[in-house]
Amino acid sequence: MIIMNNPALEEFQTKTIHEFSKTLEMFGLAPGDARLFTTLYINPSPMTLDDMSATLGKSKTSMSTGIRSLLEQGLVERVWVKGVRKDLYQANEELYRSFLSCFIEKWIQSANTHKMNLDQIQKEMKTDYQKFHQENIAEHANYLYERTEEMKAFHEWVADAFCNMLDSTKRGND
Repeated sequence: MIIMNNPALEEFQTKTIHEFSKTLEMFGLAPGDARLFTTLYINPSPMTLDDMSATLGKSKTSMSTGIRSLLEQGLVERVWVKGVRKDLYQANEELYRSFLSCFIEKWIQSANTHKMNLDQIQKEMKTDYQKFHQENIAEHANYLYERTEEMKAFHEWVADAFCNMLDSTKRGND
């Protein structure tokens, strides 16, 4: 376990976990998962679910759920240690690339999804254009359509920017 028998060191450890967890939460990680990841990252050796539970003061079930989530995101990995029967976990040591790549890919996917949704809205607007014209609201419909075009362009720009970030992240760690 990472908690030492020194109150000052324990306090620094708690503050470190708290601060870095807030950073990870900015990237969309749930608060509990962020604390769990940070705990694994600052621990010098792999941890069991029991270790995590004792360190964070949470149930073993809660730790298991958190570990599953972090495993799916590629932020932690299961490790094998000779003579240890329990599953052990550690933070993925390629923290920067792994974490950043995972979330950049989510942002790209989200921007593309929103752009596709706006495309669908525009298609529906085109279908109803004749009705808008008959109701003398075609000018407002055109204005909304143009604004939607700008929103789509924004999402495309965001996705492109994130793609460039992802490429840069991968090149920096090759």
